[in-house]
Amino acid sequence: MSTMHRLGILLSGRGSNFIAIADSVAAGRIPNAEISVVISNKADAPGLAAASARNLTALAIEANGRKRAEHDAAIVAALREHRVDLVCLAGYMRLLSPSFIQAFPQRILNIHPSLLPAFPGLDAQHQAFEYGIKIAGCTVHFVDEQLDHGVIVLQRAIPVEESDDAQTLSARILEQEHIAYTEAIKRVLSGEYVIEGRRFRKR
Repeated sequence: MSTMHRLGILLSGRGSNFIAIADSVAAGRIPNAEISVVISNKADAPGLAAASARNLTALAIEANGRKRAEHDAAIVAALREHRVDLVCLAGYMRLLSPSFIQAFPQRILNIHPSLLPAFPGLDAQHQAFEYGIKIAGCTVHFVDEQLDHGVIVLQRAIPVEESDDAQTLSARILEQEHIAYTEAIKRVLSGEYVIEGRRFRKR
């Protein structure tokens, strides 16, 4: 009998990557996985409503003026209560504290809408478009204590078309994000990889 892997999703907004993950779990594209809890730092995040509509446990844990470490401790406690194995950031707009990252070493994934290390931080698609790049894409990586920096699990690339603007490019990158995140979660949950320095290698 295969072990059931328990995912915890963190989001701040509409949660389109969360919905793509939930669809993949429901369809069996991520085998032996279930979403144990969906947590947002915003009570009105549409992604929380989407989680509730799918009968998933949906929690709002707002900062309410608390320090980051204190807020993160409350989230870590909720993730542990739901026995989460792998944490997936899906448009979660807060930096994680070192203590959060240490609570789940190499067990926190994030997706970023650029081919890292190019264009870290906010509004990466717009940064990339303004820079005039010819190849765009997305990166799924482990989270470490630096912004958009951890070991890369996989990347998907798309050409920038002459007809693109920042909005159309963002939409096309998002389509790739939904595919990439499912594949990356599957790879990590398989356990069939090693990390050597900054390299994620399939075993």
